[in-house]
Amino acid sequence: MSREAETARALRGHIDQMQTMTRFVLATLALASGVYTYLGVRSLLDGTATLVFLAAVIYSAAVSVGIYGFWTYLIRFLPEMRDAGSRMALFGVMGVGCLMIVAMSSWLNAAALAGSAAVEQHLAETLEDYTGDLDQAHSNALGALSLLPDIQRAAERFSRLAEEERNSGALTGTSGSGSVVQLLTQMSAQMRELESTIQNSRETVSEQFQRGQERLAEMRTLVSAPGPIQPRSDRFAEEAVALAGVIAALEQTSIAPSVARAAADLSAGFIAPVADGRSGDLADRQDAVMATVRSSVAAQSKALSDAAEEILAQPKVAERRYVPLSSAEAVLRYAGSFLPSWAGAISIDLLPAVLVGVLAVVFASIRRGEAELTPADRITAADMMRSLELYDAIVARKAAAETQTPPEPTEAQPVPPEAEPQPARNITPLSTLTDRKRQEP
Repeated sequence: MSREAETARALRGHIDQMQTMTRFVLATLALASGVYTYLGVRSLLDGTATLVFLAAVIYSAAVSVGIYGFWTYLIRFLPEMRDAGSRMALFGVMGVGCLMIVAMSSWLNAAALAGSAAVEQHLAETLEDYTGDLDQAHSNALGALSLLPDIQRAAERFSRLAEEERNSGALTGTSGSGSVVQLLTQMSAQMRELESTIQNSRETVSEQFQRGQERLAEMRTLVSAPGPIQPRSDRFAEEAVALAGVIAALEQTSIAPSVARAAADLSAGFIAPVADGRSGDLADRQDAVMATVRSSVAAQSKALSDAAEEILAQPKVAERRYVPLSSAEAVLRYAGSFLPSWAGAISIDLLPAVLVGVLAVVFASIRRGEAELTPADRITAADMMRSLELYDAIVARKAAAETQTPPEPTEAQPVPPEAEPQPARNITPLSTLTDRKRQEP
């Protein structure tokens, strides 16, 4: 017997010894898949606790039985296929079955393994988005504060010119509180009023931003807190709604539109007083100065309006709404972040495919080795003993049948005289009996 033939015989013996182990492995993997499928599907069901429990148990039991039966059939049949067509057909069936197993079980296994972590990641990413929205709304609300230095300088300049005109007549050459001083004081008062409006808005914006920060702090606590994820997700949704209200309030608190309107009113609503100079020359000088002040106010108004328009042109904060996710939905959305969990979940269901491949290789090797065996080499000692037992049983049955069944009569064949047997002493010949009957009356 060749070495390959001996290897084939040894491999077949190993396969026979590992039948129990193979069934145990399949049963264990199917049971593990069913348990994790139960944990995953339970988070998707709604209803009473009893209904959810029964539905999850039935579904997980069906998955376990289906997986065990599917791999049992493949392990039994696929390695035995000898032609390439049949083998490829079964491999195709195995591929379709693997896709069905992933669809009905593996993603639920992943939800059980990494569902809570996926929901926490969803909460963390949503928290980052809300943080960015709050910062942007706060920045938009404070945009008008960037105009405050320009407004303060303009108010200070008008106030200083009015004081200089009053004390020394720096603009008209004649000191006193005339129409020019009145106009400059009026412009300075308008600038001071606009400055006060912006300053007051700062306190409102700061208060709203502080409320938003408190909401964000509570949301961060919920993301990193221990315990079940579902109650934390519900609390997170409540805080998200409150934070969205704060962001909307910040958007409405922006003073930039008011600054734009006030800046436009500086020029459009400019009212110059009538020159009150006692002489015509003084009146002309006052008119010239007021015209200069008008030009200055128009330039200041245009600069403030342009700056306010730039602030208003900044992108608004888009309305955001928090959408809670179940563990199964979260693990699908953030699958790229949980590849190890997905790998483990799929491996539990598809590991028997490796066993199928191993047995296919082993059976191919066995067939190559057994091709060199003669019929005598294929018979084992047990086969020989069984054959002898069957032969003895057949011989015994044939002998019993011959003993119980009398032989059928056959036509007498002529026998030579010398070969005719002599009648026994206790047997009367038929011819003697016939003669006796003839002689009897």
